Amino acid sequence: MVGPIGVADRGEALAMKYVKLGRSGLEVSRVCMGCMSLGESTPGVHDWSLPEDESRVLIEQALEAGVNFFDTANAYSIGSSEEILGRALGDMANRDEVVIATKVYFPMRRGRNARGLSRKAILAELDHSLRRLGTDHIDLYQIHRWDDRTPIEETLSALHDAVTMGKVRYIGASSMWAWQLSKALHTSELRGWTKFISMQNQYSLLQREEEREMLPLCLDQGVGAIPWSPLGRGLLTRTWGSTTTRTESDGLIDRRFEESQDRPIVEAVAQVATARGVPMAQVALAWVLANPAVAAPIVGVGKQRHIADAVAAVDVELTSEELAILEAPYTPRANLF
Repeated sequence: MVGPIGVADRGEALAMKYVKLGRSGLEVSRVCMGCMSLGESTPGVHDWSLPEDESRVLIEQALEAGVNFFDTANAYSIGSSEEILGRALGDMANRDEVVIATKVYFPMRRGRNARGLSRKAILAELDHSLRRLGTDHIDLYQIHRWDDRTPIEETLSALHDAVTMGKVRYIGASSMWAWQLSKALHTSELRGWTKFISMQNQYSLLQREEEREMLPLCLDQGVGAIPWSPLGRGLLTRTWGSTTTRTESDGLIDRRFEESQDRPIVEAVAQVATARGVPMAQVALAWVLANPAVAAPIVGVGKQRHIADAVAAVDVELTSEELAILEAPYTPRANLF
């Protein structure tokens, strides 16, 4: 087991790149390790999640590669992801050198106030997340979804108070329409409250609808995009039709993707990757990284090669010809959160 030393010291030889998150002063690695795959398996829901011993190996590898940015959520494996991440980082890293991001919205228990973004729900779940993560503050606290049942003023006021109390350093948003993010930013500006510095939205070669409004809004307002599912739930990393434990148990894949419109894109990625002699994952992730609105894609990991490919993708620069090949097959589709 390695000791708790700084991320920059550990990853320096691998030349990880770093970027400011939006217009904030927060510096994050160009790759964020997504921790949805960490945690005790939930039968029928997260059959593909990893136990603690396997999760720790991946976290350590990410730290060694210079990754300082880790994203989880209270709902991932019903809190188990936060617990595993917190213990691992407590053993392996200097807390001041890592950026821990987590999220709030989905229910964690039964009860009338068990979900959503009310003041009661936010402040209760924040304390629970701090306990599970084993830390006194969260670097980036994000709303997992937009809550139609709670006034945005109440949500933003509670988040601002969490910052002033010192329990949260920055706040971010996830998976909403551009008009909703715009409304939230405007409300915070009017009230003098803490503003969102990041937007965690779905963006990949298989889902580009955010290019219409959300990503231009992020660029205009200085909000850093940290896309989830940049590899299309793994479909962009292998030939079409290949199966994994996750594809066999993740019902959202069938809901969000369809062969007639997505297979040509996957085949284009394979074409470019073969010509370059690199894995498909590196090409697909390099395409996301090339968008100027994107700060750090959130890459879900289940195997050590996933981290290696993500780190290598930071240095892959696609040519204009390659970009044209990758982008040509795309057709408009629904943007499902």
